[in-house]
Amino acid sequence: MSTASETEAAGENTEEVGVSETRATGPERGGAEKTAATPAGSLPGAAGPEPGTAGSEADTGPPAVPLLEPREGVPPVLTTDADLERVIAAFAAGTGPVAVDAERASGYRYGQRAYLIQMRRAGAGTALIDPVALPDLSALDAALADTEMVLHAANQDLPCLAEVGLVPRRLFDTELAGRLLGYPRVGLGSMVENVLGFVLEKGYSAADWSTRPLPDDWLRYAALDVELLVELRDALQAELEATGKLEWAMEEFAAILSTPPKPPRPDPWRRTSGIHRVRNRRALATVREVWEARDKIAQERDLSPGRVLQDAAIIELAQKAPKTPAELQALPTMRGRGARRHQSAWLRAVARARELGERALPESNLPGDGPPPAHRWADRDPEAAKRLTAARAIVAALADEHSMPSENLVQPDYVRRLAWTPPEESSASAIGAVLRGLGARGWQVELTARPIAKAFLRLESKGEL
Repeated sequence: MSTASETEAAGENTEEVGVSETRATGPERGGAEKTAATPAGSLPGAAGPEPGTAGSEADTGPPAVPLLEPREGVPPVLTTDADLERVIAAFAAGTGPVAVDAERASGYRYGQRAYLIQMRRAGAGTALIDPVALPDLSALDAALADTEMVLHAANQDLPCLAEVGLVPRRLFDTELAGRLLGYPRVGLGSMVENVLGFVLEKGYSAADWSTRPLPDDWLRYAALDVELLVELRDALQAELEATGKLEWAMEEFAAILSTPPKPPRPDPWRRTSGIHRVRNRRALATVREVWEARDKIAQERDLSPGRVLQDAAIIELAQKAPKTPAELQALPTMRGRGARRHQSAWLRAVARARELGERALPESNLPGDGPPPAHRWADRDPEAAKRLTAARAIVAALADEHSMPSENLVQPDYVRRLAWTPPEESSASAIGAVLRGLGARGWQVELTARPIAKAFLRLESKGEL
């Protein structure tokens, strides 16, 4: 799931081949094992199993089938307004949910914009849209306003889709559904294989999707990413219903859509890898100045910051504070041509940090808005440490009971904040109010508030609080 192409559209392909009858049967309630549905051997583009590998008595299930080609073939990349008008008409006339994916160029380009958007809907087929050539998809969004969109790991793609005007009103996130159902591996390839019995190629997820034109193999991979996404959604919804988790999932999907974007970090340079090795405030100022110089150059050149200057080089510049080109070039991290290309910018940044007055230097640590690290609690607040241990044990037990990761039952940060600053009374309603105020969903509060309250009351009755 990564970026797009200037490949000229060779025509449209909106004919819908019959949807595969592949479906997964949900496990028995409480069963942890996920079994693959029998692959639809007639699905076009699916390579059949090798002779002698299927149907043996030793098999626990049919082997997964490699999915090699989209059912209607690889569609052309759409780059013109006329292409977009045809897609809008085809998808508006289609039926059912719309599978959506986006490819970016993380590690190659600055920012997280989409360079290819893939969509699929019954009755419309698959569309590959170049958002560089077609940066405004608001008309397509309007045509699909009442339609559920199916994404895998939606939080990754929603920001770049919003940039081009695609904003789902209804969502089904197949990755999150997999987490709620307790699947141990929830990547798209693993989910399609374990639930539907097909193997997707995943060789191009980290490719530079800003490449133009996009290679045919990449486009095939991109089209296959949405080929079975709606079928996966249908199978997972059936499993969610069978396990009593569908309402939980709907709450989670709604929360994804209603949660506002996180505000920018106040000091993003503090996330420089290796900054823990920087020991004094002036060296921290050097990190800040070089980081900001790198960010400016990366924006101007539309490159990933790490391709302009690696974090390790920023840390070494802060530690060594070179004054001359010769001193800078002697640093091990500055021997590459890319790092030296902007050496004058790095030297100016180091000089700016050197000349700052003491009051202008950054603080070594910023005050946080949450509790301190948990490993310090036993000394700073022993009662809070006991509450945290009890609450974590409750959440872990409930998560195990309901076959899901603890962090999907309730965010660890919410548990820490509750334990550090509990309500005045350890009642289920008071603890539920705290959790709701932190952002927990109704189903999470319903499952956790009462058991946590009981655990806190037990500590109080023993005189440990």
